[in-house]
Amino acid sequence: MKYALVTGGNRGIGRAISERLAADGYYVLINYKSNADAAKQTLEHIQNAGGHAEILSFDISDSISTSTALKQWMSSHEDAFIEVLVNNAGIRNDALMVFMEDQQWNQVIDTSLNGFYNVTKAVLQPMLLARRGRIINISSLSGISGLAGQTNYSAAKAALIGATKALAKEIAPRKITVNAVAPGFIETDMTKDLVTDDIKKQIPMGRMGQACEVAALVSFLASEDASYITGQVIAIAGGLA
Repeated sequence: MKYALVTGGNRGIGRAISERLAADGYYVLINYKSNADAAKQTLEHIQNAGGHAEILSFDISDSISTSTALKQWMSSHEDAFIEVLVNNAGIRNDALMVFMEDQQWNQVIDTSLNGFYNVTKAVLQPMLLARRGRIINISSLSGISGLAGQTNYSAAKAALIGATKALAKEIAPRKITVNAVAPGFIETDMTKDLVTDDIKKQIPMGRMGQACEVAALVSFLASEDASYITGQVIAIAGGLA
């Protein structure tokens, strides 16, 4: 059995990734912090499609909570290790920087960036020992080009890209790849408050992206076909740069 962990795997892009990896044959650990009902729905979708998964609840921004939850899972699965890690969990808390509160900055950084560190560090050693693994970080187009009103989010996602490139160099000799996926405007709960008609005019392809399209890219990066790709950032944004 091959195991994959998807943080924030209960809804939106995370749900699509969880369902796609399950369809690819992985036993998926669906992580979530809140919205247990959404996690249960994702689990049901996977099981109804003949896949295998379980729910693993912990707050990725809390290093102790993350370490405890993953150590407990590993101790109860001594012959297994998490072969694919998708660092997907992230939050937006937008404001112009001049009006931004400290909490808005810290909350976004703690989840998107520190969460990556907490989870990746907890699962990295078994990958190194097994000499195989895939780490796929969900960044954002905001992390590449920046977006007004998202200084906190852009900073976190840009830092995630830097971490991707550095870690890829560290662990490539152990045949572990590390890549980042940078979605543009994707139809999810996170973008439901945006004026989509105005956004579509900015996108060369003239439409929003779908979560399943991001999941398909993650599926490829997790596969053996992507074994020589590491340290890369792949935008999936309909031509928007």
